[in-house]
Amino acid sequence: MSQDVLTTETNRRQLQQIIAGLSDGVILLDPDQSIRWANEAALAMHGVSRVSDLGPDAKAYTQRFVLRYRNNHRVPVDSYPINRVACGETFGDVVVEVNPTADAEERAWVHRVRSLVLADSQGEPESLVLIMDDVTDWANAEQRFEKTFAANPAPAVICRLSDLRYIKVNPGFLEMTGYARDQVIGTSTYELDVLEQAENKELAKQRLREGGTIPQMSAELRLRDGGSKQVIVAGQPLDLNDEACMLFSFVDMEPRRKAEVALRQSEERFAKAFRLSPVPILVCAAAEQVVLDVNEAFLDTLGYSSEEVLGVTMAQIDFIDDKSARTRLFAALEKAGRLDRIEVRLRKKDAGLIDCAVSAETVNIQDNRCYLLVLMDITERKRTELELVSAIEEVMKDASWFSRTLIEKLANVKSVNSPKLASVSFADLTARERDVLGLICEGLADKEIAARLKLAPNTVRNHVAMVYSKLDVHSRSEAIVWARERGLFSGEWRSRGPL
Repeated sequence: MSQDVLTTETNRRQLQQIIAGLSDGVILLDPDQSIRWANEAALAMHGVSRVSDLGPDAKAYTQRFVLRYRNNHRVPVDSYPINRVACGETFGDVVVEVNPTADAEERAWVHRVRSLVLADSQGEPESLVLIMDDVTDWANAEQRFEKTFAANPAPAVICRLSDLRYIKVNPGFLEMTGYARDQVIGTSTYELDVLEQAENKELAKQRLREGGTIPQMSAELRLRDGGSKQVIVAGQPLDLNDEACMLFSFVDMEPRRKAEVALRQSEERFAKAFRLSPVPILVCAAAEQVVLDVNEAFLDTLGYSSEEVLGVTMAQIDFIDDKSARTRLFAALEKAGRLDRIEVRLRKKDAGLIDCAVSAETVNIQDNRCYLLVLMDITERKRTELELVSAIEEVMKDASWFSRTLIEKLANVKSVNSPKLASVSFADLTARERDVLGLICEGLADKEIAARLKLAPNTVRNHVAMVYSKLDVHSRSEAIVWARERGLFSGEWRSRGPL
């Protein structure tokens, strides 16, 4: 063996000893593409324990391991780093994912690979070297970031600080602005200025140049269709692939602005309806019942001025005539949250009284729980109803003069305009009281009933009084209505003919 060969072998052994303990993986190939040696780190990065497990040469290596780029596309065999260095090519920082072909479920590694060609004294390739870093953890973290960034519903873009060009954009930003991905990626921040008309643009630009945090501020974002959108923008510096970058995130203020406009319009419509309503309306706080607002109809109807009622409690104004009625009304409103046409008597400022049907609803005004009370004046209606009932009572005192049809109609009118009679069973009456009630329904007077039953007139009057008391009625007409509502004595009604 020549001296040159011995020297070469000695140098190679010394080189192997030097690199054996390195954390970087190293694979040595001979110029004939055979795999000569690999250190422990390189073997661990391929999931094997012996050099022979890598394969005897570069071709066998390509059959035992599948390589993919970071975009998951398979690396062509000719582009495998081991084949490239076998051809004498020198390259740096090629990132590939390595999978053993024997078991697709086995874990994969991500390598950052570079090459080195060692030449002899004549300049001929003597050793081919692959040097690799295990960047699996970094790649996994980057993959998690990519998934999180893409899935984040908040619109976001990332620009590289070295040249201020956008390198990443998520679907939320594209959807909000209408741009396509290729219209954003590679574009300069000067072309697509996300800080345009920012609330504090000078501070934002300064922080961008310095790579500092950009605080939240309002801005106007230009859209693809030429329009613009009000947003809240913020910037957060971060390192991505060992490059300083800025993550811009956005909050779309357009839905909020539209909601505010709609709310303002709704409030304006409510205010107009409130003011112009001819029915008295009052708004008071639910807690202390302090009057917050009243309309003109309320002031005109009750005779107060706005200064006398606004900011004053309902108890202090004291316009509900019956204090216990006021207590019951608000207790019911507190329990049910709403009221529907509850009759209450109100006292005007000049001491006059009016009857009102009160409807109320619980409402939220500027996040405060309030009561909205609508007061419908029913004084004239009540007076008319009472007069009608009184007239019917007077007419029906002697029902014997009326036909069955007319009595039924009068009874129905009275029933509609009078309180509901108490629920009493026919069985509560004695046999004699039932006889008396039956004859009343026939239209007989007390003397006629006495003659029919062969009783003294005073005895009949006592029976009639007991019937009234048990049925909770006050006249013959009410007793007849009570019996008719229950279908009693229907066969005993006699048609007296038309009046």
